[in-house]
Amino acid sequence: MSDIAPLDISPLDISMRGEFPLAVLGQGDLAAYIRAHKSEINDALAIAGTVLFRGFDVPAAHDFDAAVSAYDAPGFAYEGSLSNAVRVNITPRVFTANEAPPDVSIYLHHEMAQTPIYPSKLFFYCEIAPGSGGATPLCRSDWVLDALAEKRPELVAAFKAKGVRYSHTMPGAPDAQSGQGRSWRDTLGADTREAAEARLSELGYIWEWQGENLRVTSPVLSAIRKLEDGRQVFFNQLIAAFRGWKDERNAPSKSITFGDGAMIDPADMAVAIEIADEFSFDQNWQAGDVALIDNFIVMHGRRPFTGRRRVLASLVA
Repeated sequence: MSDIAPLDISPLDISMRGEFPLAVLGQGDLAAYIRAHKSEINDALAIAGTVLFRGFDVPAAHDFDAAVSAYDAPGFAYEGSLSNAVRVNITPRVFTANEAPPDVSIYLHHEMAQTPIYPSKLFFYCEIAPGSGGATPLCRSDWVLDALAEKRPELVAAFKAKGVRYSHTMPGAPDAQSGQGRSWRDTLGADTREAAEARLSELGYIWEWQGENLRVTSPVLSAIRKLEDGRQVFFNQLIAAFRGWKDERNAPSKSITFGDGAMIDPADMAVAIEIADEFSFDQNWQAGDVALIDNFIVMHGRRPFTGRRRVLASLVA
């Protein structure tokens, strides 16, 4: 184990709105570093929304698990979540980020914000860097909301007043060819239709059976969240759903509405997407990198890639 130096946070990149993300450039045992400096790390995370740890000795999944454990926060298990994505557990608290094919884009979103149950923070770990591409785009949702309020104040007012609903169709068996391919059995932890309906009823969903598939519509969820420090953020999955919920069962045009069922104007979504793209930073991975992301402040996604890319994740409740 190397000596632990005082926390030295320096900018990995200077964006048009300040230092984002922040990087801790170090060496040695990351678990020991996090254990000793959790308070400073959290202070930095609250400001920037993302902290990248680079240069530490994190050669394999069990080392990443140890670093997450050192953060000493309640875990958010994939197995019991309502995530749409197909993932594979490596340890009880570490799993693959998404099993969708390399050519599939995963667009900006807050993790599980399309559901009533979501994590507060995310850890990502690059075990194998891709041959090309494969960056994780990161975007500050407070910046997005500020800009959207300037360009489309009536849209922001409608989001605040009405909230949003999400609709998607889950397959009867996992479909790893889709970014939204998790089966209804796995998503709902249900072996029978009756058990699935009971779970959906408990969560306030509307549903319709379509053969072996299950079409669900969420309860009304907020599109804008107020943080403890008073900031407001564009906390939702609207961009990801509008741009990317497309497979043999789903069409993006039928994936999102306002909470009252009214259509969200595609022209308004185009403005939100343009703003988010402008403020996005591509995190290009190096093997051994670990990133800690505040899920309430920062959206993330995945660029297409070539070669073998292995990025693992762990969630904090």
